[in-house]
Amino acid sequence: MSEETQSKKLSIIAFSGDFDKLTAVFTLATGAAAVGYEVNLFFTFWGLDAIKIKQGRSPVGKGFLPKVFGIFMGGLKATPVSRLNFLGLSPKIFRYLMRKKNVATLEELVEAAKTLGVNFYACEMAMHILGLEKSDFIPEVKDVLGVATFLNLSEGGQTLFI
Repeated sequence: MSEETQSKKLSIIAFSGDFDKLTAVFTLATGAAAVGYEVNLFFTFWGLDAIKIKQGRSPVGKGFLPKVFGIFMGGLKATPVSRLNFLGLSPKIFRYLMRKKNVATLEELVEAAKTLGVNFYACEMAMHILGLEKSDFIPEVKDVLGVATFLNLSEGGQTLFI
């Protein structure tokens, strides 16, 4: 593999389900994809919330505790800001400011990532713990992977943890 090919791959581990961190994940992913990078997104634990089909606070998952987590997590539209969330008001303010400044919102960035061919992967271990199945996620999720497989897929490029 040439050095140029190696530098044209970006893999991001999306661990957080926070609005600001997911915005960073999808901004980097869409920017890299737009200039020809292969982009791999690996969603684990709270990051999995960003790729769920069912939006809103609902009992998703198998078992009592996973369903409780599903109620507390609400998908993209209910993501909190990591600091100064103000009872959920901050993401609404951010979305308002993004639209006002003609900056893509988180939801628009996710749609752009899909259009640009960004690869979406879900973490097998986190899914197992949270009682989730591949059918709980958007159809763009290519596969459910373990860590070793994701590391192999990421080899030769840059990897970020957000």
